Amino acid sequence: MKKIEAIIKPFKLDEVKEALQEVGLQGITVLEAKGFGRQKGHTELYRGAEYVIDFLPKVKIEVVVNDDQVEPAIEAIRKAAETGRIGDGKIFVSSIEQAIRIRTGETGAEAV
Repeated sequence: MKKIEAIIKPFKLDEVKEALQEVGLQGITVLEAKGFGRQKGHTELYRGAEYVIDFLPKVKIEVVVNDDQVEPAIEAIRKAAETGRIGDGKIFVSSIEQAIRIRTGETGAEAV
């Protein structure tokens, strides 16, 4: 099993969710996040005063999938989240040693 974490622009969340559902994935976790990469924030004007926004709003999506679903999930996220502009985000994949469904005690792939 693998955990896929994707940091994306907030307005792309619905498109990514729908893309994941189309490839057969149903359980995702979504967290609000702030951060910056190469774009390093930007400057805005508010009531005549200039100020820097260092941390930009992002959304972090987490999904745990079986090994055979990793590539379709990554491709679905990448295509749905892409705008072609800087700050589109990142996708990280890590191994999951064990998963347990609390309600039933199921483990492994059955828990996902």
